[in-house]
Amino acid sequence: MKLIGSNTSPYARRIRMWAATKQIELSYHHIDIFSPEGHNELVQYNPARKIPFLLDDTQLVCDSNLIIRYLREKYQLPVPSWDQENWLILINACSDSLIELLLSKRSGFDIEQDKLFFNLQRERIGHTLHTLNEACTSDTFLHCDYLQISLYCLLDWVLFRELIDLSDYDNLVAFHDRLQHQPIAQKTDPRN
Repeated sequence: MKLIGSNTSPYARRIRMWAATKQIELSYHHIDIFSPEGHNELVQYNPARKIPFLLDDTQLVCDSNLIIRYLREKYQLPVPSWDQENWLILINACSDSLIELLLSKRSGFDIEQDKLFFNLQRERIGHTLHTLNEACTSDTFLHCDYLQISLYCLLDWVLFRELIDLSDYDNLVAFHDRLQHQPIAQKTDPRN
């Protein structure tokens, strides 16, 4: 099995970390989706033009959530509860909004403008981080390793990209601090 992603993608990183904790062997291939070669590879395999994606013989899996579902089924691993799935959707929504803002900023837009699109992204980010700040200490949250890894990857990516100040979210800061020294977190650190 081959996972194709970017070293800076929080979605690719969470799969790499989770697979390592489950001792699932994935070969990992980094592509720069903004280079001509990386873009061509992306377009060749994923019509949605998103990373990561997984190749397993002839099976293509084009989304991080589906990749985890595919691996859980393939290796007969337990599935998360509905509450855990809902929290994962919140993490994904926050990640997607932050990525939209980052891409907008890199495209030359002033993302601090009072514009509907930017306002909706900032509102979503604030509300999801507030909810996750409360959720990340609950037993249900802490009993799902993929959920913990996904939240860690989001928080570390936010810090890496210097997108927002997390100091108002004490539980999230403590959560990040607990996980950042784990060997798999250091091995997949996008700063390296």
